[in-house]
Amino acid sequence: MGHTRQDEWDAHYADGKTYRPLGDAERALLSAHVPAPADGGRALDVGCGLGELAAHLASVGHTVDAVDWADSGLARARATHPRGVRWLRLDIERDDLAPLRQDGYDLITLRLVYAFFRDRVQVMDDLGRRLRDGGAIVVITPLVATTPEERRAVALDETEVSLLSTGWKRVERFDAEGLAVLVLRGRVQPEASAGRR
Repeated sequence: MGHTRQDEWDAHYADGKTYRPLGDAERALLSAHVPAPADGGRALDVGCGLGELAAHLASVGHTVDAVDWADSGLARARATHPRGVRWLRLDIERDDLAPLRQDGYDLITLRLVYAFFRDRVQVMDDLGRRLRDGGAIVVITPLVATTPEERRAVALDETEVSLLSTGWKRVERFDAEGLAVLVLRGRVQPEASAGRR
C-alpha cells in the first residue's frame, strides 16, 4: 500500500517528493459545503503532509491544527506556510491525542490519507468524538475506478466508501477531478467504542 511506516513518509518528504496539489475543485467544494463560520472556526487537518490544505483552511478563516507523523513533511510545511497554523507531530492512530483542542473542531479534514490507516473505524470514532455540534469530517480520497492500476493501493473501492459512510446521519459525496470528496455529519457513536479515548 505505498508508504505505511513513519520512516518511509519521512524519507519521502526529505527526498523532496510531494503529492497531488490541492485543486480548484476541492477548494470550491470546501467553500460551498464547509465554509468557516462567520466568527471563525476550528479545523483539524489530519495527515497534513506539506500543509497546503491546512494553509488554505487558515486563509479562509479557520484556526487550524495540522497533524502529521513525518518530521520532514512538517518542517517543509512550517517553512512554506509560516503563519496561521499550529503544526503538530502526531501519529493519529497510536499517540496520545491530548495536544489536540479539548473543545473540539468544526471541521476535520483527511486528504489523501484515509487509505493508509490500519484501523479506520477507530480513527473515525476518535475523530467523530472531536467534532463540535454541526461540524463535519471531510475525507478526500482517490477512487479505484479512476486511479491507474499501479496506484490503486492508495485508493478506495466502492465497498470501502460505503463502510466509511456508515454511522453518519448525513453523507454527501462530490467529485473533484477524479477524487471523491465525502462530507460526513452527525456521527452515530457505536456502543462498543463508547468507553475509548
